[in-house]
Amino acid sequence: MSNRHSATITARAGIAQDPAYGSVTPPLYLTSTYELKAFKQPGKYDYSRSNNPSRDLLGDALAELEGGAKGLVTSTGMSACLLALQLLTPQDTLVIPHDCYGGSYRLFVNLANRKQAFKVVIVNFQQNDWKALVQNAKPKMIWLETPSNPLLQITDVKAVCDFAKNLNALVVVDNTFLSPVLQQPLQLGADIVVHSTTKYLNGHSDIVGGALIAKDQAIGDELKWWANCLGVTGGAFDAHLTLRGIRTLLPRMKAHQENAALVVEFLQQQTLVAKTYYPGLKDHPGHAIAKAQQNGFGAMVSFDLAADEAYLPVFFSALRCFTLAQSLGGIESLICHPGSMTHASMDAAAQKTAGIGPTLIRLSVGIEDPRDLLADLAQAFAAVALAIEADGKPHSGNTAGSTTADAGTQVVATTAAAKHHDAGRQNAAEAEQSFRLNPALAAFW
Repeated sequence: MSNRHSATITARAGIAQDPAYGSVTPPLYLTSTYELKAFKQPGKYDYSRSNNPSRDLLGDALAELEGGAKGLVTSTGMSACLLALQLLTPQDTLVIPHDCYGGSYRLFVNLANRKQAFKVVIVNFQQNDWKALVQNAKPKMIWLETPSNPLLQITDVKAVCDFAKNLNALVVVDNTFLSPVLQQPLQLGADIVVHSTTKYLNGHSDIVGGALIAKDQAIGDELKWWANCLGVTGGAFDAHLTLRGIRTLLPRMKAHQENAALVVEFLQQQTLVAKTYYPGLKDHPGHAIAKAQQNGFGAMVSFDLAADEAYLPVFFSALRCFTLAQSLGGIESLICHPGSMTHASMDAAAQKTAGIGPTLIRLSVGIEDPRDLLADLAQAFAAVALAIEADGKPHSGNTAGSTTADAGTQVVATTAAAKHHDAGRQNAAEAEQSFRLNPALAAFW
């Protein structure tokens, strides 16, 4: 384990490690292949699917950050998940949380049901009987996601890892929502950590990538073999950009969290917010555990809009600083509707079980000036309030939103209300069918 602190590890990721010319910042190796020294004398690198200097620098930095023995860089976050699953056989059982990311859920369930790659058991780790359910499953691997996506539920990593040891089960933790600077699952007893490096690690929404860090060298070596065999290793350019992103990880996370705390405080004052989900709130059921196992509460925030689902288009179309888009963890603020976006691959029953309601909204709070972010949310809530009033439905009013909204906001809100009325005339069944047939969303189903 490294004796350096996170700020030093991140700031110096890849720095002064160029063996060729002594470059301070690491060079980018875009080559696909490498010259052999002589016949039957390959060097450390022979083909970039197997090994690449740019990718290796990133893997080493992530392993040091997480306190692991080996870091592997993959093409996407999902390929990192797929790589971890290579440790399972058709006779093995994988336990997954009931509220994991929709893409992970789709992968686990379909590999189990359609490919019989392993057996899968779904467990709610927020319930008191989770130990009995896990023990009955006799798992080879337990998959955790904490905080969960999108409801930010907290699982006690150490408690699960301690219990897993009695079952000889491996524990994999998806640490994407927090990054290694806010949570280190391997130090809590986990065997493997996975990341979508697309998110906070890169931080600029300009690459797609993943990573897997193994605590044990032998497991890391086995998974490296599979990564090369399956061809899921990441590209050199994406690794180079991610390595650059990591060097600003600590100051970015600090700014993200400061803004998120202000957004949460603002949301709690809104009459159009039914419930706010954020582990930093003292009344959050997982607050004490989060405080104990994390170094911060992160910058992901979710809330339920206290209005009919029909008013979601009004809210989203009124926003100017929060961009309606997939993903998270970039320096820009993003907003999404989990039910139709990140978790669209889960059927209605699975969404209901996970607690994902039709008016749930997820925020990835960026590092913009917080005054602009709060004003943006305020005028979007004001737009919904005006739309409700225009429909003649009773509403107590959004005092905070109304006092913040200026004349320009009123125009935006009125326009948004008009758009809502136009959308309301469409047949709901036809709209749903059109949504489902959209080629850009085909991968979800």
